[in-house]
Amino acid sequence: MIHELLMALTGYPGSIFVWNRDSGLQVSQNLPFLHPGETSILNRLCKLGTDYIRFKEFIEQCTGRLMQECYPSQQGQAGLHGIYLHAFCTGLDSVLQPYRQSLLDLEQEFLADPHLAIAHVNYSLDQFQLLFPSVMAVVEQIKSQKIHGCQLLETVHKHSCAGLPPVRSALEKILAVCHGVMYKQLSTWMLHGLLLDKYEEFFIKQGPSSGNIGTQPEEEEEEYLGIRGLTGKQLKELQDLRLIEEENMLATTLKQFSLRAEMLPSYIPVRVAEKILFVGESVQMFENQNVKHTRAGSILKNQEDTFAAELHKLKQQPLFNLVDFENLIDKIRSTVAEHLWKLLVEEAGLLGQLKIIKDFYLLGRGELFQAFIDSAQHLLKTPPTAVTEHDVNVAFQQSAHRVLLDDDNLLPLLHLTVEYHGKDPKDSTQNRDPSSLPREAPTTGWSALGLSYKVQWPLHILFTPAVLEKYNIVFKYLLSVRRVQAELQHCWAVQMQRKHLASNQTDAVKWRVRNHMAFLVDNLQYYLQVDVLESQFSQLLQQINSIRDFESIRLAHDHFLSNLLAQSFILLKPVFHCLNEILELCHNFCSLVNQNPGPIDDRGAPQLDFLVTGFSQQSSQLFKILSSVRNHQINSGLAQLLLRLDYNKYYTHSGGTLGRDILDQCEFDWKS
Repeated sequence: MIHELLMALTGYPGSIFVWNRDSGLQVSQNLPFLHPGETSILNRLCKLGTDYIRFKEFIEQCTGRLMQECYPSQQGQAGLHGIYLHAFCTGLDSVLQPYRQSLLDLEQEFLADPHLAIAHVNYSLDQFQLLFPSVMAVVEQIKSQKIHGCQLLETVHKHSCAGLPPVRSALEKILAVCHGVMYKQLSTWMLHGLLLDKYEEFFIKQGPSSGNIGTQPEEEEEEYLGIRGLTGKQLKELQDLRLIEEENMLATTLKQFSLRAEMLPSYIPVRVAEKILFVGESVQMFENQNVKHTRAGSILKNQEDTFAAELHKLKQQPLFNLVDFENLIDKIRSTVAEHLWKLLVEEAGLLGQLKIIKDFYLLGRGELFQAFIDSAQHLLKTPPTAVTEHDVNVAFQQSAHRVLLDDDNLLPLLHLTVEYHGKDPKDSTQNRDPSSLPREAPTTGWSALGLSYKVQWPLHILFTPAVLEKYNIVFKYLLSVRRVQAELQHCWAVQMQRKHLASNQTDAVKWRVRNHMAFLVDNLQYYLQVDVLESQFSQLLQQINSIRDFESIRLAHDHFLSNLLAQSFILLKPVFHCLNEILELCHNFCSLVNQNPGPIDDRGAPQLDFLVTGFSQQSSQLFKILSSVRNHQINSGLAQLLLRLDYNKYYTHSGGTLGRDILDQCEFDWKS
């Protein structure tokens, strides 16, 4: 019977020890030669045999299907798949080896001494009575929750934090085998830029492609544009084709990767995972560029073998050491970041590219955009058409030549965009999908104007599409301020031409409100260009010149862009809305003056009163909001703006009655 017991504990039941799928391994009932106490001991031992048999079945199911996992249909039937699960089974099998060896030793002992009792078997296998139930709990959790990939690391790690030394030691041995898979994936990702993750088990994934250009229904009617025989539809198709080619060129070097949070073990901090993501993305980007342009050198400075050896050394450690792991990741990241810094700053000319961004997106070339505003005014004052974008770019090129900006390498990289919703917005809304929300068509070309910049490799890792979109928001805002400032200056020129002619009280109101508008807009323009843009840009250049780390450069640039959006009030919605209202009132005032260069008639007087009242309300509200914001944050530039606007306490004393003060002062001046 002893030999049959040992065979049953090995996984081969017989007539005395029978197997039942539900209850497991048990002693056969109604055996007359067994005492009830012996039956109890044998059933206790049978629990070990039950767990061992189920361990073997789990291992055979998982490892036996490894070759079948290539087929999706069988993969769905199995439910459990992946190389991490296979590694778990390998570690589990190694944990079961001492149990098998104990059974062999017992067999030798019973052959040597036939008088040994069942109690000796119970004593010899007692060490597994605590281990097997704990390991079985892990296996049952994996089966019930269908855990796979790096989630296995988290599950085994949590169960290994137990107070029982045998359980902790066994699960740490299994965890070390699973970590071997993770280190292999880390090695291919960080050293070669390859994401070998067939079963989506790693905590890094390749994100969905965002290069698809959304298509909108096109009008069937064709409008002749007079451009070498092109119709509006043909010109639109050519523009879309150019954009698609640019996206395809960028897609080969700019693949989006991201963290798969549900797969990241809790004992690996997110900051470490982000460093791993950054290194792999950088290596992958650089390797792809090497293949395309046969660039010499390595982003890891030919230290791949050294780093691979250090990763292998960590893999051989029985316990995962976060300090050693993070130190190695930091070492690899520093090598990559320094090489990228050299690539961006020294080879790609990052400082020069930032100067281009400042000159065009931030209106650093003021004379260029002043000339562009003058030449494109008649093109953009009406709603855009299919040909507006082409005409605007021609005007932009002519303005650049007019101010002696003849850089043949720079101008082709810049392109002004005009949002166009179709030839007739009313007709286009009739055929639109009723489930989609209608998009409001721009009323003028100025509101639809934008700027695009073709970023060259490897600067695309810093100037991403999201970053350029933020720059575009700042560009539209600064251009609107500059345009209104130019219109108010033109009104001043009209005033100077008519100062020797007779005037009435309405003229006095008109020119006084122009002075107030120009005062506010000029101070806003000075604040944006000097206190915000120049100050933040000089700080950015200083930080770039003082560090040799790409991640620090990216952080400094993100901080620079965030400060631009915040300190220019774009992120402060009440102030931004108030400023837009003021700019719109100023624009309407300039339009009124241009329509009535002489004295304003009775039809224009109510409109003038409305503009004066609206401007006084909005400017007073702006001053109050800015004053309250200043009390809650430290911003020297904002304090300078408030000081310039209220240097003689004019806004403070007006108390929201600025428009009434303008009218009363003009009436007093006229009577005197």
